[in-house]
Amino acid sequence: MSFTVEKIGGTSMSAFDAVLDNIFLKPSNPYHRVFVVSAYSGMTNALLECKKTGKPGIYQMVANGDENWQDAMYQLEQRMLLINENLFADPMVRIQADKFLRARVADAIECIHSLLQTCEFGQFSLRQYLPQIREFLSSLGEAHSAYNTVQKLQSLNINARFIDLSGWNQGQSESLDKVILKAFANIDLSNELPIVTGYAHCQEGLMQTYDRGYSEMTFSRIAALMGASEAIIHKEYHLSSADPCIVGPEHVRPMGQTNYDVADQLANLGMEAIHPNAAAGLRQKGIDLRIKNTFEPDHPGTLIADRFRTDDEQVEIIAGRDKVFALHLFDQSMVGKTDSVSYDVMEIISDEKVRLMGNEMNANSMTYFLSGSTPALNRVLARTKQYCPNAKTSGRMVALISAIGAYMNTNATLSCGMQALMEVGIDPMAAYSSMRNVNVQYVVEDNDYHSAICALHKRLIGSGTKKKSPTVQAA
Repeated sequence: MSFTVEKIGGTSMSAFDAVLDNIFLKPSNPYHRVFVVSAYSGMTNALLECKKTGKPGIYQMVANGDENWQDAMYQLEQRMLLINENLFADPMVRIQADKFLRARVADAIECIHSLLQTCEFGQFSLRQYLPQIREFLSSLGEAHSAYNTVQKLQSLNINARFIDLSGWNQGQSESLDKVILKAFANIDLSNELPIVTGYAHCQEGLMQTYDRGYSEMTFSRIAALMGASEAIIHKEYHLSSADPCIVGPEHVRPMGQTNYDVADQLANLGMEAIHPNAAAGLRQKGIDLRIKNTFEPDHPGTLIADRFRTDDEQVEIIAGRDKVFALHLFDQSMVGKTDSVSYDVMEIISDEKVRLMGNEMNANSMTYFLSGSTPALNRVLARTKQYCPNAKTSGRMVALISAIGAYMNTNATLSCGMQALMEVGIDPMAAYSSMRNVNVQYVVEDNDYHSAICALHKRLIGSGTKKKSPTVQAA
């Protein structure tokens, strides 16, 4: 039986009327599909911490000993109840949804209280329980959205089924694969529509292993284990040749078709096409991934297929990341010792749980490009200075911008991109060309991020039409 496994992003879930009309009710037969849903937009940030700014959520408040965490939990509960009010016109359905939500929040508060009381004894440390607290707090958002979706669909006479993988009030955890296989053992996709929580409680600890990419791992493993014909991610935008919010929607075009290599490059920059580990699972099973725009249901979107090859050298997308921390070390006595120094610095980076986005080194210096919260990045800088007291160690915010394509002339792209940046008054701090002809990266001042994206997109891709790899113009 042919079926798809589909994931709906948080921003799309918050526009639920569009999701209902454009996704759930779009086909005449709503079945032969499995849906993995994210929490409503902003919920996971409030439960954990803001993904972009690092602003503490409830988890961080608990971890930092902030006694206001319970007030924050009740405030979040009110936000969730307001979503229910706007979603359900039928008061009986809304009462049921509110009851489910209040029970989950009450259980979470009681659990955290019990753990905090236990940790008042000297033999127990809160630190050892923090991963578990982070795991079950993150599950609240997905359980809320998945349960609501089932209630709404059932009210429209669709045989939706709530698949709660969060492990709430369940016994000993099992592996992710066993959790999924057990949940789907008795489901008939021909007349049931499973709505699955993006978070899954398992022995591996999805949050601890994949952090905020956990819902994509759940989505990927369901598709791989069940043998889906295609995996689909619904987002609030097309996977386009650049960010339309920066370049302008009239200047970008959907990518159309590419391969998993390009998806990996995007993931490294933090662009959420799909988590690289989730992509690997689909790729190994030969399952194509389609990225679709929730608000344009008739558009085919972008198909990511491992078999995709092109003979045309072209830049497919200009992608980037601002607020990247460049950690730079220079020490002339480092000559011949860079491997050992790099190993120890990498241990510091790993220990502080900041994300390595790239690095470069020469005989006596090395630079690491990192993303993470400001406190964590400051700790990395301080510890590196302590470890390398004789080195000149500094840190600054920069922007990384990549020109990416399944097959490019990287030399021409590097040169032409440099020209484009300098023509608009941007002097790149560094530029790198990939030996694999898939990626060219430029490092610019953080406040030049938007201007650099626009300049590179205009020169290397153009406005809304495909463009082959550039030829270098004479200066």
